[in-house]
Parts: sequence; structure tokens; C-alpha cells
Amino acid sequence: MVTSTPVIDERLENWLHAHAITFEVHPHPLTFTALATARAEGIEPRTFAKVVGVRTEEGRVALIVVDAVDVLDLAKVRRLIGEPVRLLSELELTAACPAWEVGTVPPVPTLAGVQVFADEAVRSDAQISFNAGSHRVAVRVDRAAWEEAAEIAYGDLVRRRTDR
Repeated sequence: MVTSTPVIDERLENWLHAHAITFEVHPHPLTFTALATARAEGIEPRTFAKVVGVRTEEGRVALIVVDAVDVLDLAKVRRLIGEPVRLLSELELTAACPAWEVGTVPPVPTLAGVQVFADEAVRSDAQISFNAGSHRVAVRVDRAAWEEAAEIAYGDLVRRRTDR
């Protein structure tokens, strides 16, 4: 029996090369959450980027990047974006970003066709990992290089323990 090793999404790989971003491809067992993926890869969950889709009242879709262990605060996202937002359902996320498996959209605006925002905590990591379009493969990149190439907008977007 021949098994194939998952590979990185070709569009993502081309984008990384075009922006001279050094990256590592990390195949892993099947996972469905950012926290489980971080654990499968043996990395600190705070360095695994969870990507969440939101929709504004006007119908704009955006991706929000937070650490795998954090919880998105929609009120804070509203303040950053300037209008009310709600989480996308899996069906809506699939419709907005059909090229990838649900929940594995890479946080790259030009690939996803939407704006990407990130929580301030993401800035504290020298490297971050994120899904590469599949539940079986992630990439690890230099955070600053990704941030610059993807033109990431930052804000305070998660619930902190003091916010509860």
C-alpha cells in the first residue's frame, strides 16, 4: 500500500516563494482544531495561528488571526472594523473560501480574497504556524515576513482573562 505525504497548497507555496518567505512544511495526523494541530506538531499553541471568518452587516468577509488558545471577542472586532460582525458558519466560510478544506484557510489576503486582521498577541512570536489548506498539513513561517507581505492589520481582538 502506498501512502502519500500531504503537501502544501500550491497557491500558498507560490505566494510564500514570491514574497521570499522562508517556510517549513509540517505534515501531521488529521486534526480539526488549531489547538489539536499545535499539539500534533509539538509546538507551543500560542504560536499556532487560528483563522476565524467573520461577516459584517454590509456583507464583507474578513479573516481574523488569533493564537490557538485565545477566544475571539466580536465586540473588539467590531471596534476595529467599524461595523457589527458575526462569525461565519462553516457553510459560509466554505462559500467564501472554497479552495481549502473548512477551517484550514491560510491567513493570506490575496489568496483568500478578503482582508486579514490579527490580534496583537500574534506579534509577540518570531515564528507562527498556520494551516496550509488541509487538515493534515501546516506551515511555519517567519511572522514578521508574513505580516509585511500580507499587510496584516493588528488590533486587540480577543477576550483576555481580565475582560471576563
